[in-house]
Amino acid sequence: MSAHGHTHCHSPAAQARNAVERATDPVCGMQVATASCRHADHQGNRYWFCSDGCLNKFVAGPGKYLAQDPVSHAAHGHGHHDHEHTRGHLEAPAGTVYTCPMHPEIRQIGPGHCPKCGMALEPVLPSAEGDAGGELGALTRRFWTLVALTIPVFVLAMGPHLFGWRLPPPWNAVAGWIEAALATAVVLWGGASFFVRGWRSLKPWSPNMYTLIALGTGVAWLYSAVAFLFPDIFPPGFHDMRGRVGVYFESAAVIVTLVTLGDWLELRARRRTGSALRALLDLAPKTARRIAVDGSESDVPLDGVQAGDVLRVRPGEKVPVDGVIIDGASHVDESMLTGESMPVAKDRDDRAIGGTVNQDGAFTMRAEKVGAETTLSRIVTLVAQAQRSKAPLQRVADRVAAWFVPAVVVVAVAAFVAWAAVGPEPRATHALIAAVSVLIIACPCALGLATPISIMVSSGRGAHMGVLFRDATAIETLRNADVLLVDKTGTLTEGKPSLHAVETVDGFDETDALALAAALERSSEHPLARAIVTATEVRGITIPRAEGFKALPGRGVSAIVDGHVAAIGNGKLLDELGVDTDPSVAARADAVRNEGATVMFLARDGKVVASLSVADRIKDGTLAALAVLREEGMRIVMLTGDNAITAQTVAQKLGIEEVHADVSPAGKAAVVEALKREGRVVAMAGDGINDAPALAAADIGVAMGAGADVALESAPVTLVRGDLSGIARARALSRATVGNIHQNLFFAFVYNAIGVPIAAGVLYPVFGIVLSPMIAALAMSLSSVSVVSNALRLRAKRLEARA
Repeated sequence: MSAHGHTHCHSPAAQARNAVERATDPVCGMQVATASCRHADHQGNRYWFCSDGCLNKFVAGPGKYLAQDPVSHAAHGHGHHDHEHTRGHLEAPAGTVYTCPMHPEIRQIGPGHCPKCGMALEPVLPSAEGDAGGELGALTRRFWTLVALTIPVFVLAMGPHLFGWRLPPPWNAVAGWIEAALATAVVLWGGASFFVRGWRSLKPWSPNMYTLIALGTGVAWLYSAVAFLFPDIFPPGFHDMRGRVGVYFESAAVIVTLVTLGDWLELRARRRTGSALRALLDLAPKTARRIAVDGSESDVPLDGVQAGDVLRVRPGEKVPVDGVIIDGASHVDESMLTGESMPVAKDRDDRAIGGTVNQDGAFTMRAEKVGAETTLSRIVTLVAQAQRSKAPLQRVADRVAAWFVPAVVVVAVAAFVAWAAVGPEPRATHALIAAVSVLIIACPCALGLATPISIMVSSGRGAHMGVLFRDATAIETLRNADVLLVDKTGTLTEGKPSLHAVETVDGFDETDALALAAALERSSEHPLARAIVTATEVRGITIPRAEGFKALPGRGVSAIVDGHVAAIGNGKLLDELGVDTDPSVAARADAVRNEGATVMFLARDGKVVASLSVADRIKDGTLAALAVLREEGMRIVMLTGDNAITAQTVAQKLGIEEVHADVSPAGKAAVVEALKREGRVVAMAGDGINDAPALAAADIGVAMGAGADVALESAPVTLVRGDLSGIARARALSRATVGNIHQNLFFAFVYNAIGVPIAAGVLYPVFGIVLSPMIAALAMSLSSVSVVSNALRLRAKRLEARA
């Protein structure tokens, strides 16, 4: 899409001269002169605008204004269009994947209903608009229509019982027909979706809540319709003292209306559970300011930005995509992604994250990651994936749900038989009421929602705390972890080491040593490697090309540089290559390590030519975070590939007593397995490629947000800020979530365990209480809403560490 032209339209006189070429502004509907106003091209059509405001709105989201008629506002030849500007709700994009809140394994393209539970499917990723598909609005209109139809039915049916109204003939017959007609409209129109879902649940066999609702309302309405139209076919036991057969049109109508009310309240509550994801989606700006090769600037839609584009970010604007700053400086608020309240200083060559907010300066940046590759998009995907996953606790509810509906039908039949056999007169009427009440009050939906709704809210809350859970199992497991294994570089330390010193051997030139080391390390992602390359570049040293590069995890790297076999790494690498180390060089390396620096040996053609020491600062807040975790009873173990002297120095500063140093990636995974065999629940926190095996082997892996991609992929938990204080917050959230799930499951079990027997009539022999089907419908509707409402409490729950 392109946009160009003048900032404003020309004068009215100019517009009059060009009246033959006019078009409708697609945003505000104003008629504008095509020859004198700003315009933009979209999908082969050109659109004109009355002002910059309308142009910018259109560029940000063309589909919103073209959804009804994609070409009605474009100019076509002479004349002008008389279309009025109309807008409907924004439909979900074609190809949107929908899933079930209770059964995340159900996925399909486009909306529909779950074949297992009958619930309406919802998009895997919610739109930025709260009701993009208009489902909530449509359900609201249907509910109020049903209320308008049901109230007269209820008044006509219950008036004689509550107020003693008795209509004289023939008005009593007219009232009966009105009641039957309105109730039939409510049941067959308003309840049509219930019957469809109930029928679908039988093929394949997967009975659910709507099976019971369809049975209950269907029986009540069908019985009433037959009794109203053909009363003479019923035996005397069904007739009252006036010789009429009782009908239950009002019960069927009220049940359908109340169930619709429950669906409406539940959908509203479920929309709120997706608010965290929508808030994340809202972080992304709609447009970006792109600088063309010729220096001209234009606003383009975000999906039009390509990797390599140069973008301008002005004060107060959001960073559009991930990239690197190439000119300018500023402070950027990253709190929405990391939870860190202080703005972060940004200068040339610093990385900028899409969705963060530029504060006080302007800068230009080169786009590197766009679309689904940005940090924000990956966070949204991870949160959505976690929200749709199943927690182990859900297995309990699934096992119960498998036999729940058949059991309820058996209870309903048993209640009917019992009332028909030994109940008071009219027995048949009481038997029907009891059976319908049992079918209606039972709520497998509350049971099915107990776990997934809490997981949805929890994963959203975690995202705003800077903690990303990949799945529900991670949320449930983290609270049980009793051992935390921590990597050193990038986890306990900042992972931004700087070159401390270069000490050459036998007169080898320091510049040549740096150039050789940088050539070897340029292809490595390790923070120590970046420190060497950065120091070399800052000094203006030319870095030669390396061929045959080999990464040796836990040891170092090797390659061919200018025809020489070269390698850089730790003592293990030298032993593996058969390179001897001069005792004086080794002694000096130990002295440097005692100061907390990491030493790497540089070898060329089988000889050590230099040692390079790199120092890494301990992260702020690490000491306090470890203290909190110890108070919670966690055993802290350092697990690092660095040498023992450097590792012990850092461990002493942080109060870590157990250290495993000089450990290879496979060795780290072996330590994890050994602890698991002891019966420990192991959490592993790391950020590098060499941590990936241990992260995958641990019961719960925790990746630092700035770490390597393979580490992020291996761990079910990611700390966006990359500091260990997030683990304490995540554990508190894990405990709160599991507690909330237990509350929901307890309520769902107790509700059904109490409600079904009461509906069957167990209280009647002692207290004379019979439950009306209408009260049963209200209770059933509110049960699901209460479960969702309880889960929503997690959004505001105070999270505290536990000693």
